[in-house]
Amino acid sequence: MKIKLYNILFTFLTIIAINSYAQKGTLNRATQDYNNFSYVKTTEILLDVANKGFKSVELFQKLGNSFYFNNKMEDAAKWYGELMKLEENIDPEYYYRYAQALKSIQNYSESDKWIQKFAESIENDNRANIFKTSRNYLKEIELQSEDIELVNLPFNSPQSDFGTAIYASEFVFASSRGAGKNYIWNNKPFLELYSISRADDGTFENLKKFNDVINTKYHESSVAFTPDGKSMYFTRNNFFKSRLKRDDEGVNRLQLYAAKKGADATWEAIKSVHFNDKSYSVAHPTINSKGDKLIFASDLPGTLGQSDLYVVDINSDGTLGTPINLGASINTEAQETFPFINEKGDLYFSSNGYTGLGGLDIYRIHDFETNFKNDQSFSVENIGKPINSPNDDFAYYENLNTKEGYFSSNRAGGQGDDDIYSFRVTDCTQKLAGKVFDEKSNELLTGAKVMLLNNDGEIVAEQVVDDTAIYNFETLRCDSQYLVRASKDSYETSEKRIVSTSKRKEQLQLDMPLVMEEVVILEGTNLKDAFNLNPIYFDLNKSNIRPDAAIELQKIVAVLNKYPTMKIEVRSHTDSRASRAYNKALSTKRSNATIDYLVEVGNINADRLSGKGYGESELINKCSDGVRCSKEEHQLNRRSDFIIVKM
Repeated sequence: MKIKLYNILFTFLTIIAINSYAQKGTLNRATQDYNNFSYVKTTEILLDVANKGFKSVELFQKLGNSFYFNNKMEDAAKWYGELMKLEENIDPEYYYRYAQALKSIQNYSESDKWIQKFAESIENDNRANIFKTSRNYLKEIELQSEDIELVNLPFNSPQSDFGTAIYASEFVFASSRGAGKNYIWNNKPFLELYSISRADDGTFENLKKFNDVINTKYHESSVAFTPDGKSMYFTRNNFFKSRLKRDDEGVNRLQLYAAKKGADATWEAIKSVHFNDKSYSVAHPTINSKGDKLIFASDLPGTLGQSDLYVVDINSDGTLGTPINLGASINTEAQETFPFINEKGDLYFSSNGYTGLGGLDIYRIHDFETNFKNDQSFSVENIGKPINSPNDDFAYYENLNTKEGYFSSNRAGGQGDDDIYSFRVTDCTQKLAGKVFDEKSNELLTGAKVMLLNNDGEIVAEQVVDDTAIYNFETLRCDSQYLVRASKDSYETSEKRIVSTSKRKEQLQLDMPLVMEEVVILEGTNLKDAFNLNPIYFDLNKSNIRPDAAIELQKIVAVLNKYPTMKIEVRSHTDSRASRAYNKALSTKRSNATIDYLVEVGNINADRLSGKGYGESELINKCSDGVRCSKEEHQLNRRSDFIIVKM
């Protein structure tokens, strides 16, 4: 039942008859002594290059990763730190990994710096508390969980019943079921607080008015109790000496009242909170699990919309601080109302300012309390059907310990104007499966280990795949983030993040291709391909060694030093531009320049090196004479290869 109140923005409870605002980290890699020199660890090669003072983003990323994934955080921090010193465009994921590595070695202040940089550099990531839900609302909010069964509570009346709070063993709510003076706006009795006990078998009994001191002849509703049960806050009409007080426009506003529990278990010392005023409304309180924050709805001066959510400190002496508007990341130009904060610090509230299913919908902000404390962004998400409907849905409440949840709605099929519904808070879980295979050959990698880690880096589950190379996890929580790590001897560890799972039960698929870390090198092997080196490129008509090529050549030096009897042939090439004779001569110069670098800079014995220029005879793409190609395509042909001619 809804009644238009014209200029009244915030007169009373959102629905009733009044439309107010209403590893372990370690990957257990097997260590082996490779007496057969045909196996080379790429990490050893990279470390050799880095220790000589060569620098590049790729070099430090790979080195940092090699230690990070093996839980060698001091070394990981060292090489990630070198990466940060380059001050180049760096994937923000490395800010996060660097911060985690620093935290593992108890360098918390520096870790905080890089977490902050991560937060400033990336969006849609819950780790930085700025993940935002997609607004493809019809698809995303259509169904919250198929396991949720709603129950219209048996004590609902033909009038309006709404709001939920649990006090001791009593269920406290607001109702207009009473007799007495009717409220002018809807010709219904004024709201009062009621309580009812719930027996162990789930039935309800002993319905009564909550307290004759709290209830008056005017409206009372929306109650919240402090965790110790010694104080309560509730919503009431503004009145003085039994008379309603109205603002300059003739509107009687809502106000927030506090009461304390006396020695005889009665409620006393009832008083209006200090920031009430007849010119605006304050209502619908909720208190966090620590009992030091109270969140409420109001149209205080500075409110962005019809009503906003505010937070205020509850001081140790029971007094309240100065209200703070929760800001534009939550509040809209419409109504945000009926807040509720659960034991984990998740904030629920109702709003008609977001895209929803109709009327007031219930929204959720995961980790609100932590985010607000750290001045981080919020992600507001619609909790979807069946709790939300095309009608008004509000006054959400849940107890995570007992798995009980409640909300109010004026949806069709109820017993009265507004009814209270209950549901069981289910742990929405999803399944995740995938296969582990060699990225190059697509060979299934039997015996690979796959780990599932939560957002705190804790191992949730792990498996060693059988001959099908398929892993299966059935423990993923909906609306959460996970890391999947796959590892196998002789392969680089791979990590993939599931940024966010949906709100529905479903089968997720995530394959994990792995890259060989230890490669077989035989006569005829091209070292560039074996170690996945970046090509040794040359500038047009030039034979000098470029800085980027020098880093790759140092990797060749590291291999040659590891195998002192290995001999290689340096094969250099050109693009197709210029004459064949010119290109043949230029490629020979490039081969000689490459060999000179290996000898003079790398201190490799010249007897171990031979070279040949191939000109344009071995192009690796279509860019032959007469074919129009881009500068980038021609660049691919100006290269050197390194072929093993003797092991």
